[in-house]
Amino acid sequence: MTTLKLYAHPFSSYCQKALIALYENAIPFEWRLLSHDDPQVLEEFASLWPLKKFPLLVDGDRVVTEATSIIEYLAVRHPGPVALLPADPMAAFEVRNLDRFFDNYVSTPQQRIVYDSLRAEGEKDPRGVADARAMLERAYAWLDVRMADREWAAGERFSLADCAAAPSLFYADWTHRIDASFKNVIAYRKRLLARPSFARAVDEARQYRPLFPLGAPDRD
Repeated sequence: MTTLKLYAHPFSSYCQKALIALYENAIPFEWRLLSHDDPQVLEEFASLWPLKKFPLLVDGDRVVTEATSIIEYLAVRHPGPVALLPADPMAAFEVRNLDRFFDNYVSTPQQRIVYDSLRAEGEKDPRGVADARAMLERAYAWLDVRMADREWAAGERFSLADCAAAPSLFYADWTHRIDASFKNVIAYRKRLLARPSFARAVDEARQYRPLFPLGAPDRD
């Protein structure tokens, strides 16, 4: 049987998203840690995917890019007891729609703020950062209403949407603190952190917290 290879870094939110799916179903894989200390792995990665965006999954001759696509691929080719995509088409649509919500309206503005902090003083974009913070506030408000009567993003079962939500909300709260008034979002984030698959991903990345540009808070 071909061993899956995952080119990734533990501290990356999108890598954690894919890791959650692998850990949920105990799918064996080989870590290909992307690090400047290992130029051979970096060269392999670049030859497989010139865009150099991670995570990247290799399954024999097949190369799968993007965290969402990796999770969908695993559901088809390496299914396990935890179905991260419902069999019902409309239920699956809701899960996929929420996956886009967390990627586009939580993770993207969060990363925009982080990336701006890395720019030289004359290259910073204060208007873009303000817009990103405003987007996060709107996303938190919408999600707080949605999570008032449910355990997981799409209802009673953990899904692809929660794989997206976990690292998105984890880092978003570090970058733009979730206000105490959004009690349902805070409670949901705590449930995600308590999920064994995500807790494992968080623990594996703990040593890299000094790399967080805005300063990792002394919590979580």
